[in-house]
Amino acid sequence: MHGWSRRRAVKRVKPGTGRELKPFRWWQPFSRSLYSVVLGRDDGRQAVYVVDVPHRRRFFANDGKGTADLYLGGRHQAESKLPAAFPISGGVIEVAESPFGLKRCHYVTAGGQEYPLIPEHTSAEGRRAHLARTHPALSRAISVTSVILLVISVLLLIPQLIEVAFTLPPVAPSFGTFVSPISLPAWLNSVIGIGAGLASIERALRLRHNRFLDTIG
Repeated sequence: MHGWSRRRAVKRVKPGTGRELKPFRWWQPFSRSLYSVVLGRDDGRQAVYVVDVPHRRRFFANDGKGTADLYLGGRHQAESKLPAAFPISGGVIEVAESPFGLKRCHYVTAGGQEYPLIPEHTSAEGRRAHLARTHPALSRAISVTSVILLVISVLLLIPQLIEVAFTLPPVAPSFGTFVSPISLPAWLNSVIGIGAGLASIERALRLRHNRFLDTIG
């Protein structure tokens, strides 16, 4: 986050209730994201921070934005709408969502160093991280395939969007019409759209996000 956006996010943080962190359940791999970071304290002990993001909340929010909860030592410390910036000792934890999950969950030190939080091992993000550690070649192949699917989706989508734009009343009289050189059947457009959606979900599991590919694709 830039300085001004971080300051705005910090103002949205509300005090926690002290409630206990609920364990991650097997049926929550795509409905909940759970990340943690262990930091040293001045007294030599360790502080365990956990970020809990229930994705269902965004669907019931009037503004379409989700929320994140911060836990310290298993107790609710703070909550905020997303994007969130939780001030903690030595820095801030930044959390931001994308249409397909999270695109950021990092601990940023006062000096500017960034460290991604560790996903819960039984979550979808945790299983994707486990695949990357145990089968790096397969993981890289999946990552490359995701990018290729998104690039193809964008290249096919842009001419069709331009054609639609040229049919709008303010545009057509001034610039005429434009016929897309790419015309795909509806079923193929659907298949490409589904593939792009799955690719964006896969990238969200790794906290990867490109403003162009993962938004347009």
